[in-house]
Amino acid sequence: TSEQIEHLHRRFKQLSQDQLTIRKENFDSIPDLEFNPIRGKIVHAFFDKRNLRQEPDGLAEEITFEDFLTIMSYFRPIEMNMDEEQLDRLRKEKLKFLFHMYDSDHDGKITLQEYRNVVEELLSGNPHLEKESARSIADGAMMEAASICVGQMGPDQVYEGITFEDFLKMWQGIDIETKMHVRFLNVDTIAHCY
Repeated sequence: TSEQIEHLHRRFKQLSQDQLTIRKENFDSIPDLEFNPIRGKIVHAFFDKRNLRQEPDGLAEEITFEDFLTIMSYFRPIEMNMDEEQLDRLRKEKLKFLFHMYDSDHDGKITLQEYRNVVEELLSGNPHLEKESARSIADGAMMEAASICVGQMGPDQVYEGITFEDFLKMWQGIDIETKMHVRFLNVDTIAHCY
């Protein structure tokens, strides 16, 4: 709505310090992101040209208000009047954004190493969990992904990584539509990503 766009414009101006663009360092002023273990991946996603719908690869140095709206559109909540086709498109857009956060080398696959990196980052705040335990969790999750996406693999088969189609299968039945959103309660608070 125009009211939401105005609200986002105020947020944009606050983040950019009244400049015409936002740079990565502008995200340093967001208290809720400061302690998020995947903070770097979230900020990176805002500048990923795939998410900006500009190019299939690369990072933008800065984003305009229009770019900011494009990124924020991934977090919009579902609306009661959406039909099945609109809901499916919204779901796929949200999952594509998440997929890009994992696929750090932009090759269209989430490899075991990329998955390990995300799991290690997510679990980095837990002082009782060693790095090897985090790797074991990531390895187990990747094996489960392989079994969901490829089925029973032979002993000499190697799972090269999760494609976007695999990613869609893995998230089937999980309510991403209501979990992946951003709340702007007022201009003094910033995004909560769930």
